[in-house]
Amino acid sequence: MKNVQRLSTLARPLAAAMAMAGLAALGLAGCDTATANTAAAAPAAPPITAATVIVRQVTETQEFSGRLEAVERVDIRARVGGFITSVNFKPGSVVKKGDVLFEIDSRPFQAEASRAEAAANSAAARAGLAKLELDRSERLLADKAIAQREYDEKASSVKELDANVRAAQASLQAARLNLAYTRVTSPIGGRVSKAEVTTGNLVDGAVILTSVVSNNPIYATFDGDEATYLRVGRDAQRGAPVTVKVGLANESGFPHEGKLEFVDNRLDTSTGSVRMRATFDNADNTLVPGLFARVQLGGTEGGKATAVLISERAVGTDQNRKFVYVIGDGNKAEYRPVVLGPVIDGLRVVRDGVKAGEKIVVNGLQRVQPGAPVNAQLVAMDSGQPKGDMKVAAASGREKE
Repeated sequence: MKNVQRLSTLARPLAAAMAMAGLAALGLAGCDTATANTAAAAPAAPPITAATVIVRQVTETQEFSGRLEAVERVDIRARVGGFITSVNFKPGSVVKKGDVLFEIDSRPFQAEASRAEAAANSAAARAGLAKLELDRSERLLADKAIAQREYDEKASSVKELDANVRAAQASLQAARLNLAYTRVTSPIGGRVSKAEVTTGNLVDGAVILTSVVSNNPIYATFDGDEATYLRVGRDAQRGAPVTVKVGLANESGFPHEGKLEFVDNRLDTSTGSVRMRATFDNADNTLVPGLFARVQLGGTEGGKATAVLISERAVGTDQNRKFVYVIGDGNKAEYRPVVLGPVIDGLRVVRDGVKAGEKIVVNGLQRVQPGAPVNAQLVAMDSGQPKGDMKVAAASGREKE
């Protein structure tokens, strides 16, 4: 019995030691499990594509909204009153300078021209007779057969009749002009509108019969901002050629090229803009006055500048700010606000925020977090095609396979 009690007493510390060892083992196992779970929960660096910021010599352009305008526009009116006898054009057709558009009843004007012609002939006959009598009076005066007073009267009568002849000829000329004005012609070449007055109506100079607008060349008018004026205004006023391109609403790009023709002499302080106008060739009549036009204003010939360029895909929007992600040390994404310029050849000009040689994220912006590592594949900035398996290096900034 004593031996049994002694064994029981020795077993208790041993059991306690084994229990403690078991708890320690369980604790170590729990730590290993937590560590494994933590490692499994750590997110992998998201795969993205990046490109190197490039620098090029470019001719900077700016885009504006504008309207096409005719170089010449004429409201056609009658110069004499009368009844319309014929309309000689098809609405919307192209007419040449001098084409007869309307005819007015010419009979009253023909009669007036005939009367004026007869009056002019009568005045000329009287003047001719007076000159013959004056020549006769000169011979008689030399022979002292008439008095000086009688000779002076005949000389004065000749001058008066000559004046009457000139007045009669002026009346005849006016009558012939009015007769010609019964044929209403187009003063310019271009496209005619519809006839506002039809045959049989009585018209006068207050009535607009139709209108004609020229179609070649044509203007594109737009409002440039202050920066544009400072960039090209002085060159344009000196006559230096400034390229302007336009595109219509149903066209892509800017297929029509012209020259800046006019820059206003002041900036409108209420709008901060300046009126500008470019001239375009329109031999195919594609451009029509009144149409909306997208205007791209370039610079003077040879006026190239160095610009930092990035892809449009690399630009994100944060409320009212634009930003890019620059890949910095340790392949970590750095949030960088940028100031953007115009688009040139598919790339966006960056005025401030990034430098040449820096690498920025161009695809996968939605998977990037500021300060988080990324798994970047390098592509060309202007093509978007991967350059093999090249990766963005870490802190050294070198490229590796």
